[in-house]
Amino acid sequence: MQTSPLAGKLVDQSQLVDLPRLITAYYSLVPDADNPAQRVSFGTSGHRGSAFDTAFNEAHILAISQAICLYRKSQNFSGPLYLGMDTHALSVPAFASALEVLAANNVETIVDAAGGYTPTPAISHAILTYNRGRKNGLADGIVITPSHNPPADGGFKYNPPNGGPADTAVTDWIQNAANDFLKNKLAGVNRVPYERALKASTLHKHDYIGAYVGDLGNVIDMESIRSAGVQVGIDPLGGAAVHYWPAVIEKYGIKATVVSDLVDPTFRFMTADWDSKIRMDCSSPYAMVRLLAMLDRFDVAFANDTDADRHGIVTRSAGLMNPNHYLAVAISYLFRNRPRWRKDAAVGKTVVSSSMIDRVAASLDRKLIETPVGFKWFVDGMLDGSVGFCGEESAGGSFLRTDGTVWTTDKDGLILGLLAAEMTAREGRDPGAMYTDLTKKFGAPAYERIDAPATLSQKSILKKLTPEQLDARELAGEKILKTLTVAPGNGAAIGGIKVIAESGWFAARPSGTEEVYKIYAESFRGVDHLHRIQAEAQELIARVFKQAESKGG
Repeated sequence: MQTSPLAGKLVDQSQLVDLPRLITAYYSLVPDADNPAQRVSFGTSGHRGSAFDTAFNEAHILAISQAICLYRKSQNFSGPLYLGMDTHALSVPAFASALEVLAANNVETIVDAAGGYTPTPAISHAILTYNRGRKNGLADGIVITPSHNPPADGGFKYNPPNGGPADTAVTDWIQNAANDFLKNKLAGVNRVPYERALKASTLHKHDYIGAYVGDLGNVIDMESIRSAGVQVGIDPLGGAAVHYWPAVIEKYGIKATVVSDLVDPTFRFMTADWDSKIRMDCSSPYAMVRLLAMLDRFDVAFANDTDADRHGIVTRSAGLMNPNHYLAVAISYLFRNRPRWRKDAAVGKTVVSSSMIDRVAASLDRKLIETPVGFKWFVDGMLDGSVGFCGEESAGGSFLRTDGTVWTTDKDGLILGLLAAEMTAREGRDPGAMYTDLTKKFGAPAYERIDAPATLSQKSILKKLTPEQLDARELAGEKILKTLTVAPGNGAAIGGIKVIAESGWFAARPSGTEEVYKIYAESFRGVDHLHRIQAEAQELIARVFKQAESKGG
C-alpha cells in the first residue's frame, strides 16, 4: 500500500465533490440492468456506490425499497420500520426515495423526530427495544449510509428484526428482486410523491437520541467516568453521531468536549487518507490528524465514522490505537468487569483479526468463535447472550449490557468509545498502556493489511481456492500448521484462504469493489518476519493464479 504525499493533509478545492452535479446524477442517470457494475449488489454492508458511476441512483433506491417491502410481506413483518440516514450527500435524496415507496406500500415508518441523522447502532437499538418480548408484529430497519466511504458515495442497508445486518439469504432475495425491478424499468414499484409521503398516516416520529442516550447507563459505567473526572475528547468526523454526544455529556455530566460539530457533505474539514481520497475512517492515522493534534488535551479521545458503527481510540500513551490492539484490551477488560455476563459467554472475532485476541481469550478461559468477515455472523450469539463481545479488525465491535442481555446486534462505535473512557476511569490508565501490559504477557504482534492487484478472474480463483491448490508446507521459515478456507467458529466459507504457522499467519481475500485482493498478515516475531510473510503470501497466490490461468481458468 503506497502512501500518497497528500496523506494527512487538508484537502483542497479540487478534491471536493461537486454536490449539485452529484445530486443531478442521482436523479438523472438511469442504471443499465445488463451492466453488472450498475446493478444492485449487496456486499457485507448493503448496496454501495456513487451516482456518478450510475451505481447509486434513484432507480436503485426505489427498486431496493420495493424489494424490502415485498420481503417484509413474505415474512409477515408487520411492525414498524425504523429508517435512518447519515450525513453523506446522497443520503438525503435516498431517504426521500425510500420514504415515497414505504408510504405507497403502507409501511409504518419511524423517522427521527427532529429530521436529523441516525447512527447505525441507534437503529439496531430501536429495533431490539421494540421487539423485546414480541413474537408477532416485529420491527425492522433501513440505514442509509456508505459507512466511512468518500463523499460521492451512497449506501443502503437492511436490518431485519434481529437488529443486525441481514444475512446472505436475505440480501440475495432483496438484491434479486430489486434487479428484476430495474430490468423491468421499475414496473411494479409502488410510489407516492414525497409531499404525500411526509403527510402519510403511516409516518411516525421517534426520539432516537433520547431513547439511545437514556439507555447507555445499562451498557457503560457512566458514573465511573463522571466521578473520576476523565477528560474525554470526541470527534464525530461530521457524521451521524454529531447530535448524540452533547446529549450524552448533558445527561451523564461527564467532562467531555466535542472538538467539532461541523456537518458538511463535502467533508472539506477532513485530512486526506493514505491514497489522497477523503474518507471518514476513524482507524486511519491520516484521517485522524485533527484529533491526534489534540492528544495532550485529553486523558482519552475517540472518533466515529459517518454512521458511527466504527471507533477510533486515541490515547496519550499510544496515540491512535491499532483496532486490533483496542479489541484485545476491550476483551481483557470487559470479561473481568462484567460479573453478570454468562460464565460461558464467548469472544467473537473474524478470521482476519489479530491472534492476540486468541491469546487473551484463552487466558480468560473463554471460548473463541472465529467467523468470516461480516458482523452478521455474530448476531445470534449477541441476541441470546452466548457471545459477550464481538469485533472486527476494521474497528467495529459491540458487546452486551451489564446484565448480560443484548445491547445492539450491529457495530456500535459510540459504546466502544465510551468504553475507553470507562477503562481509563476504573483502571487509572488509558487503553494504550493496558495494551502494553498485554504485550508483556502474550508478545507484541506486528500486523498489517495490504492490497495487491488482481483481475476479476483472479479474484474468482482466489475466492474458490483450496488448500490443495495452494500446496505449501512452510511460511516464513516455519511449518504451516493449518490452511483454512472455512471459518473454524461456524464452518462458513471465508471467501479466500488463511494460512497459519506457529508465530505468524496470513489471509487473502478478494476485494468486492476494486481490482485488488487483500492480504492480512501478522507475526509475533517482529516487522521483518511480517514482511517475509507478506512477500511469501504474494508469491504463493501469484503461483496459484499462474497455474490456474495456464489451465484456462
